[in-house]
Amino acid sequence: MDVVLVVLAAICILIGFVGCILPVLPGVPLAYVGLLLLHASSYADFSLTFLLLWGGAVVVVQLLDYFIPAWGAKKFGGTKYGIWGSTIGVLVGIFFGPWGIVLGPFIGAVIGELLAGKQSNEAFRAGVGAFVGFIAGTLLKLVISAFFMYYYIKELV
Repeated sequence: MDVVLVVLAAICILIGFVGCILPVLPGVPLAYVGLLLLHASSYADFSLTFLLLWGGAVVVVQLLDYFIPAWGAKKFGGTKYGIWGSTIGVLVGIFFGPWGIVLGPFIGAVIGELLAGKQSNEAFRAGVGAFVGFIAGTLLKLVISAFFMYYYIKELV
């Protein structure tokens, strides 16, 4: 049974890592499930504090993933219209595959700013901020998933 748990854990962590880049997959939560599966085997014995802290980190990262593009739009001069556009762009982008998810915050922020009467260069700047926020969120998810991969390897070696 341990071998099955270890293999399933590896699959979850690897797919989770890929899911950080392909937003159609719940990357960080899936990688965390992999860590939990490893914990259920005899190969790893993580403390309850360790599991709860990382579980909390997963929840925080998942929530931030929806808000970081909006924050980026705001930091690059976007108004509440650009921020709402970025947020709506993230949600609508889910239905258009990976490109929709990558470009959704950018397009949403630009449209929001244009609807607010901003000039196209100001709207574009807010869109760039939303895109930068999206990239920052992706990097954050990759870092967390990399930690899970590290702990997986560490426990097996």
